[in-house]
Amino acid sequence: MSTLRSGDPLPEGFKNADRPPIEDWNAEAAPQGVRIQKVMAAAGVASRRVAENMIAQGRVAVNGKLVTEPGLRVDPEVDEVTVDGIPVQVDTSKRYLILNKPVGVVSSMADDRGRPDLSDFTKHYEERLFYVGRLDQDTSGLLILTNDGDLAHVLAHPSFGVQKTYIAKVRGKVTPQTLSKLTTGFELIDGFIQADKARLLSVSNNGDTSLVEITLHSGRNRIVRRMLKEVGHPVLELVRRAFGPLHLGTLPVGQMRDLTKVELGAVLALSRSNTEKLPEYTEIDNDDLSEGEDN
Repeated sequence: MSTLRSGDPLPEGFKNADRPPIEDWNAEAAPQGVRIQKVMAAAGVASRRVAENMIAQGRVAVNGKLVTEPGLRVDPEVDEVTVDGIPVQVDTSKRYLILNKPVGVVSSMADDRGRPDLSDFTKHYEERLFYVGRLDQDTSGLLILTNDGDLAHVLAHPSFGVQKTYIAKVRGKVTPQTLSKLTTGFELIDGFIQADKARLLSVSNNGDTSLVEITLHSGRNRIVRRMLKEVGHPVLELVRRAFGPLHLGTLPVGQMRDLTKVELGAVLALSRSNTEKLPEYTEIDNDDLSEGEDN
């Protein structure tokens, strides 16, 4: 290959005068991965300069090992990064959303009967999102939408026992004895069931209705409605307020938002601590992510 002299035009395939033509570039010799401080900045953790300070302070780990040099290169799709022990999602292709699902919307990405479905909320996102833990048409509240298959399986798979909290408006005046029965447990047609927690929030002035908060980890079909009916208090309205470490907060009905960094750290910690226990799966399927309608 001839040597370029100052002032000579660059041959086709050259990017600059001190680099060989593109076709001769040895890609395998190039450094692999992305510098950790750049990855942290892209994930919104901190600016590159602040990320370097965090590394120097011994606050950053990759795959469980403390990082001491800011030049470390990582693969955002594979490597697990933590800051102060809290997991960080450095793979910017992943999306995590909370939706306050309205009554009347079906937990489906494409309802075959033409009813309002979740596509109305996800159509503006480029990612292929799917829901975790369905809510039936008559139930409102917290629904998780994501494209992270590992996280979805941990949250939805019954073997991990992720708790969900509901507030139910029911008929009649709920007594302490009824709450005790809910937490002690009883037999339904499909087996024994019990709530992890149950408490009375309020009773209407005339005693016709009560508000009950119930927490359980079962994912059986319409289980909250069936439990409350069994103890003599049919559900009039039902809303899911919490799913694992996530809470609905003040999010208005019909609105959705990205998880905060604190929320994301909490669900990633849950996912990463259980990923090795996951059953193998080859393709994400909404029907696999929610057994029945768990409300």
